[in-house]
Amino acid sequence: MSVFKVASRYAKSLIDLAQQQGSLEVIKVDMEQIVALIKSNSELQAVLSNPIIKIDKKSSILEALFKDKVRPEILGFFNIMVRKGRSGLVYATAQEFIREYNEVKGIVNAEVTSATALSEANLQSLKAKIAQEINAEVILTNKVDTALIGGFVVKVGDRQLDVSIAGKLNKLERHFSSQGV
Repeated sequence: MSVFKVASRYAKSLIDLAQQQGSLEVIKVDMEQIVALIKSNSELQAVLSNPIIKIDKKSSILEALFKDKVRPEILGFFNIMVRKGRSGLVYATAQEFIREYNEVKGIVNAEVTSATALSEANLQSLKAKIAQEINAEVILTNKVDTALIGGFVVKVGDRQLDVSIAGKLNKLERHFSSQGV
């Protein structure tokens, strides 16, 4: 079974637990904190994924890092994963939890790539237009790619809108090459 499927199943069971306890919002905030910490610490990722390191050691590391910082049920959940030999999936499960939380709440992630960083006002305006278009709450991130020359590319799910100068030049080039020019 793929890592994604296993992490998704663990995340789904944690979502169900959080909904039953009425603590979905609090657990989501804790999971964001966990994702940020593990993402910024490649050594922690390596330790959790290393099959040579003993289960007790991994559990004590998670305990030391997250005790009194996240809800006890999250720590208990991760300890179950470690005991089952799935400690390498803690990070993927936390990420998948956030993705599934967004799905449950109707929140959509969107990405705008532009030649230069967009101002906060431009980001908010674009976010509002996307939210109105798809009728959902939007989390918008901005990436910079100077190769676009100007304009931007917006990705929402599997849809993409390219209004960049580089995109228009590529389209023009394809048109001319198909015409034999």
